[in-house]
Amino acid sequence: MSWTEEKVAKLKELWGKGNTASQIAEIIGGISRNAVIGKAHRLNLSAKIKTRTAISSQNFENSIEQKGIKSNKGRKSKFKSLIIEKDFEPENPKHLEQLDESSCKWPIGHPDESSFYFCGRSSLKDFSYCKLHLLYAYQPKGKKEETTDKEEAPDFIKEKIQSA
Repeated sequence: MSWTEEKVAKLKELWGKGNTASQIAEIIGGISRNAVIGKAHRLNLSAKIKTRTAISSQNFENSIEQKGIKSNKGRKSKFKSLIIEKDFEPENPKHLEQLDESSCKWPIGHPDESSFYFCGRSSLKDFSYCKLHLLYAYQPKGKKEETTDKEEAPDFIKEKIQSA
């Protein structure tokens, strides 16, 4: 595939109108999306200004309401609803051989110990764990545990160390 002057002119025109690389490739024909992106880069065409993130969330929510589309709960709100619930069913201890698709597979204890078992409560659809253990297993995106340096120990610990 070679870029003729006609194809380059069409690329510049469609790029300027804000079409996506896939759309441009389809309109011109015989080229791939990646070829369009590469040629646009080599021609130093400006980066796309219109993106999905550029649209304010309020306008997006308003447009959804106008269209009558119900928005699904986000990941964070789904887990918040689990935290509110306090009435978890009792544990149903099971050994590995007793587990099935609807059993919570959260391990309790250490596998080398004779008292080791799995939670056994009813797991949620599409998950391996019950409501309670989902809260442990799935942490919110971008939230990491804070690590402290050894030198930055709390004062009460420093006092304990000094008094020992």
